[in-house]
Amino acid sequence: MRLLFATFQSPLHPAGPYARAIERLWWVFFAITAVIYVLMLIGFALAVRKGARRKQADLSDEATRSGARFITIALSATTVILIGLLFTSIATGRDISPVDDKVTREIKITGHQWWWEVQYAEARPDMIVETANELHLPVGERVKLILDSDDVIHSLWIPNLHGKRDLIPGYDGVLTLTADKTGTYRAQCAEFCGLQHAKMAFLVIVEPKADFERWLTAQRLPAPFPKTADQQHGQQVFLTSTCVMCHAIKGTSAGARTGPDLTHLASRRTLGAGILPNTLGNLHGWIANAQTIKPGVLMPPNPLEPNDLHALVAYLETLQ
Repeated sequence: MRLLFATFQSPLHPAGPYARAIERLWWVFFAITAVIYVLMLIGFALAVRKGARRKQADLSDEATRSGARFITIALSATTVILIGLLFTSIATGRDISPVDDKVTREIKITGHQWWWEVQYAEARPDMIVETANELHLPVGERVKLILDSDDVIHSLWIPNLHGKRDLIPGYDGVLTLTADKTGTYRAQCAEFCGLQHAKMAFLVIVEPKADFERWLTAQRLPAPFPKTADQQHGQQVFLTSTCVMCHAIKGTSAGARTGPDLTHLASRRTLGAGILPNTLGNLHGWIANAQTIKPGVLMPPNPLEPNDLHALVAYLETLQ
């Protein structure tokens, strides 16, 4: 069974310079607040101990002046610490939001309820690579993600590579990414966007440039023609059922845009926006009744005959 992700989904396991800057900021905040917390506990313990020994309130001038000095020192230290943390945060914000860095490629990510559409810009419109719920990146390259939403506000979060960035309908957001470690990283929506918000995830696959280029070349190709009788029957089931009302497969008459492009479905690692491994059994269940797996998703149940369902899955498995 394929793994949904191979690396901890955590900003404390950075795989790029922007995530590394966020991690440094996190450790600065953690260290300072931890020290303050310990000092407060010590002060509280001393105050309780001193209060237990005191039989009556000490209202002398010296005690009053001592208390005032302590309050002044505490307020001054708090002000200095807050200002320091503010400037540290501003410096980190500049580090993770470059305005003049050159990028090698642009990738458009569109949020839907509840899945991710990914498009790789190409010189020719007919060569645009489109996939879903899976982002491939070449290691070491700086890429620009153009973010948009088709319905409500979503938020893209790849904690191992960067911070959160909102996807707002009608507005193109920008997120610059660089991954300097190969691996598979989990990402997800970080803005409540409806019933299945928690099941709106995807994978980021960072691979050597040669492997990425081979993947990209394969993704440009149309779907292969089915070879066996079972696969050919499955293609006819797809083209004559409600599937064509929502999905597209390059090289066929299916060209709908409501759901994910399925041209290379079998090459993807997950189903349902990162919630299931892409296996034969899961694909059967997802097609038959996705509502039992992800209630509220726009894909309706498909009451196909067992032979038709088997043939359809056999065909979809050819879409490498």
